[in-house]
Amino acid sequence: MKVDVLDLKGKSAGKVELPDLFSQPVRTDLIQRSSLAIQSKLRQPYGSDPMAGKRTSAHYHGKRRERHTMMNVDMARMARIHTGSPHMRYRARRVPQSVKGRRSHPPKPIKKWAQKINRKENLLAIKSAITATSSSEYVKKRGHLVNGMKLPLIVKDDIHSIKKTSEAKEILIKFGLEKELNRTKRKKVRSGKGKRRGRKYKRKVGPLIVISEDKGILKAARNIPGVNVKLVGALTIKDLAPGGKPGRLTIYSQSAIKNLEEF
Repeated sequence: MKVDVLDLKGKSAGKVELPDLFSQPVRTDLIQRSSLAIQSKLRQPYGSDPMAGKRTSAHYHGKRRERHTMMNVDMARMARIHTGSPHMRYRARRVPQSVKGRRSHPPKPIKKWAQKINRKENLLAIKSAITATSSSEYVKKRGHLVNGMKLPLIVKDDIHSIKKTSEAKEILIKFGLEKELNRTKRKKVRSGKGKRRGRKYKRKVGPLIVISEDKGILKAARNIPGVNVKLVGALTIKDLAPGGKPGRLTIYSQSAIKNLEEF
């Protein structure tokens, strides 16, 4: 299938043949698995103090024929405090059902949160995510405002040499992405406790620019809200399908499309 190649003014400057990669089926299940595998590696292990609830002088006196035995007494046989003031004496401690007792099944820091995925499955997930970038159905489903444009968007390699943020923004507007940029410009306050944990605001994910070499575009576009620039060899599921949802609006440079044939 042939697709138009756009110049920096948004006009057609020729055609290019799409690799077979763009005609593969979209495996949403593998994309979700790969995304969860990446997210799981970012999770920090946590756990409670192993001695929590055990720092007490309470001890068990439930055996027969021992001093201060609790046999034949109307009292549950569990570890109790045997010293201190009268109103605190014989209070249960240490066991999970007691006041200030230990937890029965506390979270443990030795737990492994990282999930594994086979190398070939991960590669197939990336291929599926690339295929989804050429489907207007998946792109619209993610909420991108594409306004009936033909996907995928392919641009001449002149885009590599852009060095100013204003130029990069102007080019994206010429591609018909003005509404998309306005959509990603707005940010909302996150609901819940995340506001006080260093992630107060949420912002929509915008276009992804895939290049084969950097001559200034990486720095030029990084200050545009929602826009990301990635080298074709460093593409991950996190870039192509944020949150495990395929169909991110992606702009490819002409040489990046040729490099995709090696996948």
